[in-house]
Amino acid sequence: MKTIFCFLFLVLGISCFAQKEFQPKGSVINEIIDGDLDGDRIPEKVIVYDIPINEESGNAREIQILKKVGNKWTVLEKSRNAILGSKDGGVMGDPYVNTTIKNGILIIKHYGGSSWRWADTDKYRFQNRHFELIGNLSESGRVFEFWKTIDFNLSTGQIIYTKTVENTKDPENGKNETEKYVKKGIKINLQNRNDKSIKIILPKTRQEIFI
Repeated sequence: MKTIFCFLFLVLGISCFAQKEFQPKGSVINEIIDGDLDGDRIPEKVIVYDIPINEESGNAREIQILKKVGNKWTVLEKSRNAILGSKDGGVMGDPYVNTTIKNGILIIKHYGGSSWRWADTDKYRFQNRHFELIGNLSESGRVFEFWKTIDFNLSTGQIIYTKTVENTKDPENGKNETEKYVKKGIKINLQNRNDKSIKIILPKTRQEIFI
């Protein structure tokens, strides 16, 4: 029993030290996730921090991916641009849903809005020494009116856009649409995410995509 206790204390102690060593000043931990992200079968530690700004702006967010090399934790990558702040979700409040790891892919989800709602899912893979965005699923619309879905595979460049109209009696809702388009060569990572500087206009539907 004593051996087990000492082992747990050692593991938890190293984990807590890893958090405190790199934790931004004044921040609090929002979420901690463990999982293998670089394919070496050794779990990385992903920590999301809430960083208070002011009452009007709420909390900014910093995500850190820590890698254990030997007995020492190092920062594999960190960013304050990949997760939205606590006041960025509109009437529905904090838009941050969660961060998960599945099959070596880092997944970040957001959801927000009011009568007009939106959802956003980013998928990152560790490659070229960075966590690069390989997929984005964005959804937006109004309940009982219409819903738009844009599924963008950045690895292949394929974009699948669909619009489903529920209330067809209102002409402002338009009509059902679908379009496939390929746009290759876009490089986005944790560092430059959410700057919305990249704009794509689909040739058939003229739908605007900001990524």
